[in-house]
Amino acid sequence: MNKQNTKAVSIKSDLFSKIRDYGILMKFKLTLLVVFTSIIGYFIAASGSISIEVAVLLGVGGFLVSGAANALNQVLERDFDILMDRTVDRPIVQKRMSVNEAVLIAGLCSVVGISALAIINPLTGLLAMISLLVYAFVYTPLKRHSTIAVAVGAIPGALPVLIGCTAASGSLTMLGLLLFAVQFLWQFPHFWAIGYVSKEDYDKAGFKLLPIENGNIDRKLGLHSSIYAAILLVTSFMLFYVPNLSVIAVSICIICSVAYLIFSINFHVRFDRKSALQLMFSSFFYLPVVLLILLGL
Repeated sequence: MNKQNTKAVSIKSDLFSKIRDYGILMKFKLTLLVVFTSIIGYFIAASGSISIEVAVLLGVGGFLVSGAANALNQVLERDFDILMDRTVDRPIVQKRMSVNEAVLIAGLCSVVGISALAIINPLTGLLAMISLLVYAFVYTPLKRHSTIAVAVGAIPGALPVLIGCTAASGSLTMLGLLLFAVQFLWQFPHFWAIGYVSKEDYDKAGFKLLPIENGNIDRKLGLHSSIYAAILLVTSFMLFYVPNLSVIAVSICIICSVAYLIFSINFHVRFDRKSALQLMFSSFFYLPVVLLILLGL
């Protein structure tokens, strides 16, 4: 291989590595989930009156805002990410990307993303801005000080589906608020199950996201998971009052909520790694299944 070809291969490799690092910085897979919930929320709220232009703006804007929030999170937590196994390979931690570059990317993405969503309507842009600010500058620093960070983080975690609904209606509707409530409540058993499994990593970084008693996770965590899952079940029944949702779709969602409650109660009763993993995996299925059922039926 001659020098010219070697140089071309090297440039390709460097470009691939840079794109990969941007994907890690913006948490590509998580960001796609955010876009998915927003788009599905929009489709459900639009009730067939779908605008391709709005859907594209929502997808692009949501991706950029979520990516910006994740990038700022990694900038602010770079000294703690190096302590955890699952985050030690992030580009800022490994010096593959400078803090200034990451902040620049986050700034550009947030401006373009919020602007794209504001074109749809001002409320959608405002909610996206609130989501970014709460996640990056309230939830992120709070993680090292109080378990209330879980509740605070659940707000930007649930806003994407509401943002999708406001993109369709331009206002806060009963449908949007109920879907926000469903996603908000779903996060508690979901996160606590993950937290139980990942406790050692969180301890290394000093994150105070789990209630600790005598050096161990407080058993009340399982009870609290069950309580939130029970409230989620009650919230699911309230979907019957939304005019455009079918009785069959809401009924299936209620069945899913019952199953989620059973997994949460099992976690409370057994309170071991196996029951935590079962709850965690059930949570991965719950939200996309519920949203797709509400959309499809």
